[in-house]
Amino acid sequence: MQDFLDRYDFMLSEAAIVERLRRRGDIALDNIVHAHLIYDAQGAKVLSQIYNDYIRIAQQADTPLLLCTPTWRTNKDRVQQSGISTAINRDAARFLHTLKQRANDTGTLKIGGTIGCRNDCYRPEEGLSATEATRFHTWQIEQLATGEVDFLIAVTLPSVEEALGIANAMAMTGKPYIISFVIGRDGKLLDGHSLADAFDIIDSQATTPPLGYFVNCSYPAFLNPSAQPAAVFKRLLGMQANASSLDHTALDGSPELKSEPVEAWGDLMLQLNRDYGVKVLGGCCGTGNEHLEYLVNHGR
Repeated sequence: MQDFLDRYDFMLSEAAIVERLRRRGDIALDNIVHAHLIYDAQGAKVLSQIYNDYIRIAQQADTPLLLCTPTWRTNKDRVQQSGISTAINRDAARFLHTLKQRANDTGTLKIGGTIGCRNDCYRPEEGLSATEATRFHTWQIEQLATGEVDFLIAVTLPSVEEALGIANAMAMTGKPYIISFVIGRDGKLLDGHSLADAFDIIDSQATTPPLGYFVNCSYPAFLNPSAQPAAVFKRLLGMQANASSLDHTALDGSPELKSEPVEAWGDLMLQLNRDYGVKVLGGCCGTGNEHLEYLVNHGR
């Protein structure tokens, strides 16, 4: 996976999935959000269509793509509460492998096994300690690792403590992994840590450091790259950005889709690649095909 990342200067990751499903009106999400759709014929069809959209955009542009399993909320507690198969994390990885095979991938599509924080991703005070996080997340991480994913990724993390515990649990699998934080418009983690400090804490204290870091679920301007120390961009691999510049509190649960013009979003993202070397660009809340298409049509 490290060789793969070193080979390219510009890559895509997926754009929104959960947000697109939620706004359809004909798809039911539950306490494991959208993971259960892989077991439902109609749900799996819709989920496949979204993933296939992103695969098509990347392939037509001859651009590498990172796709992540729909397992953001399939931790052990939620899986047990849902009564669904305890193999759901492995099955979700196989679901993406099937899409990859059908797309006749030539080696430029990599699959990531996804987890999220235990509690509210916008409330860092609800984050776990490092020790608690390792204990809590190990079950799901091990399930994903045995699902033959190419890498592991923890997303929408608001606190460095829980991120460190997750990093140690991921390191124990021997799989390469990525840590992705939510940031506020001040360019800091929601727990107040700067990105530089957060990266340094995990790089120095995790048993094996991550491949690198992402920022997700934040508008690209929140990163304020010109104010970040150069060390941040030596470790920041990617950004999956919201389409809206509103704060998380204004976006969370909004009945209406909020977004800035695609061009404004895309130009900010491409600046991160051109001027700061952020390799992997993708979308989060409010984004879709048009956002990835803008990146490949105007990038590089």
